[in-house]
Amino acid sequence: MIQTIPPARLAEILLVDDNEDDIEFTRLAFEHVRLANRLHLATDGVEGLAFLRREGKYTGAVRPDLLLLDLNMPRMDGREMLSVMKSDEDLRRIPVVVLTTSDAELDIMRAYDKHANAYIAKPAEFSRFLEIVTRIAEHWFTLVKLPPR
Repeated sequence: MIQTIPPARLAEILLVDDNEDDIEFTRLAFEHVRLANRLHLATDGVEGLAFLRREGKYTGAVRPDLLLLDLNMPRMDGREMLSVMKSDEDLRRIPVVVLTTSDAELDIMRAYDKHANAYIAKPAEFSRFLEIVTRIAEHWFTLVKLPPR
């Protein structure tokens, strides 16, 4: 049985992913978990950084409490976005969970070298993905004290 997760505040989550199926899986999973959240979307690292920096069409964007980051995307991939983010004094405190299909040791090591807060390989089955999203929500929005926006 899935319970409603009561966050201290509305959870602002930025998903940076270019795969339409994975985006829909993530939306459905967060709806199912019943976490009070707004899921924002960027389809590559360039767009993700524009959102975080409130540039262009994102001038009214909120600062996310959590960033879910895929590694393999066009223009700027997740590895490069993570490097840029964690070297930016204004963005480095935003927690980043790498959520990707890769379970390659090299990708895992490089993500942590670039200061990812967690690394999770996406499962193929929705039921398993739902379990992962539930644990992400519980961890980041009930156990962890997040920095102020």
